[in-house]
Amino acid sequence: MGGKIDYEINKQGGPYVFRINGQTYHLLGSLCPDNGEKPKFAQLYIHDTENEISNRLGFIQGDNQNNLLQEKLVTNILHMLDNHNVLVKSFRMVRDKYDHHDVGELKLRLLSNRLTDGRQNNLPCCSEVAALLVDESSNEESHRVIIVEHKTIGLQRIKELHPSFMALQYPLLFPYGEDGYRIGISHRNPETGSCYKRKTVTMRQYYSFRLQQRAGEAQTLLRSGRLFQQYMVDAYASIEEVRINWIRKNQKQLRAELYNGLRDAINQGDVMTNSVGRMTILPSSYTGGPRYRVQNYQDAMAICRYAGYPDLFLTFTCNPKWPEIQFFLETVEGQKSDDRPDIISRVFSIKLWELINDIKCQQIFGKVTSEF
Repeated sequence: MGGKIDYEINKQGGPYVFRINGQTYHLLGSLCPDNGEKPKFAQLYIHDTENEISNRLGFIQGDNQNNLLQEKLVTNILHMLDNHNVLVKSFRMVRDKYDHHDVGELKLRLLSNRLTDGRQNNLPCCSEVAALLVDESSNEESHRVIIVEHKTIGLQRIKELHPSFMALQYPLLFPYGEDGYRIGISHRNPETGSCYKRKTVTMRQYYSFRLQQRAGEAQTLLRSGRLFQQYMVDAYASIEEVRINWIRKNQKQLRAELYNGLRDAINQGDVMTNSVGRMTILPSSYTGGPRYRVQNYQDAMAICRYAGYPDLFLTFTCNPKWPEIQFFLETVEGQKSDDRPDIISRVFSIKLWELINDIKCQQIFGKVTSEF
């Protein structure tokens, strides 16, 4: 996982927080390690599998002998993944080819096309997920296929739109190698069966659906504790990455030429042609962007000119001991408030809108003449 994880924030006390700096991305290496190097990550499924358990323990522990892992537990997890995870079976397929056949350099192609309905919880099969290549190349789009080379220099990035994007990063959260979000999941009304105006599910809608707690449904994701926080941050970063990519590819629809033309560059003093490039303009609808902040500032100043200075400046904070939060935590045994940031955020949002409703509609402080 790319980016820099901030470990200092949890040394000051308080609930656990997963915070990451920089750009978040997933990387994948080659099938076999370079000469003289030890296997790591997915290479452990293929190279030197006779000593796989010790290699895994040594890679995780490193020089820290205090971080002792249970060898039996690691062995049981590995056997479980071997028997049920289709992605692990794909890498094991490469190992078997190397062990029992005289082959040259192999490539593993992780496919993205699926024959099943994305709205149903259909477990993918091994032949649907991966294919072995021998000295062949692929002409598929880069975001729709992953080619794992025999040996490569550096790492390749896994695109957020690949169905196995999350399953490759979190094998314990998706022990069967279940598919994640993919393009083309139909968006239908479950009551009438008719399509919405938007025909397919967006990535934001998909992850919002995944974070819900439902009776009669497996709660592996919701019970994963601190790993659940990392998953949520990863999902949010993926949503933002896809959104920014859409903005980058649809600059004409956003009329970005009004901002980044040659005349604007000259007006800004950029008269050297080698320093003038093409910028990607974030519209004011993009939360947190510069035009978003400027627009909100201008709206606030306009309200102040019309209605005068504000009378109230309220700060609303969350209490993890709220009875609504504790009620949800009791539905899953052994959970603490920092294990369910989704519940805390949801309850906080509900109470915040209730406060706004009390101020605006119930007029607990008097008649509201303006708001921002």
